[in-house]
Amino acid sequence: MIRYLLFLMVLCSFSVTAQKAGKNRILLIPLDDRPPCLQFTQRMGQIAGTEVVAPPLEMLGKFTTPGNSEAISQWILSQDLSSFDAAILSLDMIAYGGLVGSRVHQVSLKTALKRLEVVTKLRKKAPQLPIYAQSVLMRLAPSADMKNEAYRAQLAHWAEISPDPSQRAEAAQLEKVIPAAALADYRQARLRNHTLNQKAIELVKKGLIDYLLITQDDAKPHGVHLVEGQRLRENIQKQNLQTKIALQPGTDEVSMLLLSRWLTKKAAFTPKIKVYYSSDSLAKRAMPFEDRPLTTSVRYQIESAGATEIENEANADLLFYVYTSRQQPERTNSFVNEIKEKLSSGKAIIVADIDPIGNVQGGDSTFSNLLIQRQIVPALSGYASWNTAGNTLGTALPQGITYYLASQHLPTSKSVADKAQQWFLLHRILDDYYFHTLIRPEANRRFGKPGLGALILDESRNAQVEAFCLDRLQGYVKTLEKHYFTSKPFDHFCQRPTQLQFTLPWHRTFEALIDFDLDCKQEN
Repeated sequence: MIRYLLFLMVLCSFSVTAQKAGKNRILLIPLDDRPPCLQFTQRMGQIAGTEVVAPPLEMLGKFTTPGNSEAISQWILSQDLSSFDAAILSLDMIAYGGLVGSRVHQVSLKTALKRLEVVTKLRKKAPQLPIYAQSVLMRLAPSADMKNEAYRAQLAHWAEISPDPSQRAEAAQLEKVIPAAALADYRQARLRNHTLNQKAIELVKKGLIDYLLITQDDAKPHGVHLVEGQRLRENIQKQNLQTKIALQPGTDEVSMLLLSRWLTKKAAFTPKIKVYYSSDSLAKRAMPFEDRPLTTSVRYQIESAGATEIENEANADLLFYVYTSRQQPERTNSFVNEIKEKLSSGKAIIVADIDPIGNVQGGDSTFSNLLIQRQIVPALSGYASWNTAGNTLGTALPQGITYYLASQHLPTSKSVADKAQQWFLLHRILDDYYFHTLIRPEANRRFGKPGLGALILDESRNAQVEAFCLDRLQGYVKTLEKHYFTSKPFDHFCQRPTQLQFTLPWHRTFEALIDFDLDCKQEN
């Protein structure tokens, strides 16, 4: 926690410097305090010389402890709103105290709607401020909190099959097994959230929100979420708001997509992206925890990030390589060769490494090692390989777009953009691949039950796991000496990373806060 606070102090220091320099400023209300929702977005903003300002950490809650919605609203309205260029708001943090809080019925609908009035107040105080928002369509399963372990899977299965008339007998049987109070809480939370999502559409219609992403948290091709999603789509179409509201898979990455979208508006430029898939057959399938084909998810992510997908490579600003061929080693080699060839020809490349089975949730070892050994990663415009397809796509795409805009269309210092870009790329290797693929499974085996579940730790064991993971991560950093740190453009202007830090902010191994210093040459 001390290292986490030091990280925030560094960001605050950057904030003051950025404001004095007159750089762009974004007001961010994150989904919660997890690194993808906060750290990633703030670091990505630095690529474009943009300061991303969030409420104090203590307001944002922690895991099952919700954020302080009232304090956050007061914080928003106490800011000098004239100093911001845009606002990115998580409506779930404002209404329920964050993502985990949105999955339980601790906050009534009346209270949630009352809290949402801060959007109206924000618009009144800053009528010209662009406001981008995210609201989550609740996933099938409740959060794993050790209290619901006995029935959590059954409740998720009930939510998956209950809309299907042919499954009514099984659903009725599950209703007898699942505790009545738990099922009632789940139903009430879903109804409340759906009502709030409809309210968010109304706020767009009234001009209080400029752009809204309603994002589907972890899902499957069948379930109660599809009924809710269809009703939301019908309302969006009825109100003729298709250009101002999108409904798509993903959750944790959304603030990065909205940051990218605002930057494209700032630059008055819509990047054109050509997509290449390592497997055409897998591209037509829904990836784990999603409910639509990968090609559809990619198109939605591109559009929500402020770009457009095209077919002709000759007209493309960026090429997007989507890798899913973890079971096809021969395709892995040829795909890496294609990426290397395009980089050598001067193309701007984004790479997304997606787990098509859901049994790793980090970068593929063969693909990741080839990208490192062939010195490809530091030359990429964007890269990610963590958790769901939506998480990976929604990190790699906005990074690539942000770096492209900073390099070509925004008045961003080259040294500032390049340093922040190299930090973010290296962070992806350390977090997405080394931690999620290699270190996390080892830590789970050593300190608790095996598997991918969120391992909840007490203070003592959490400290042990953090020390273990930091030691392993430091070892993997040394393996980058030969191929990564000697590659261009990294070696051209950046030194080796120092002050490596590792913490588990939610006392579980599912997410980690990794930070380090990176010294790079300054522009002459």
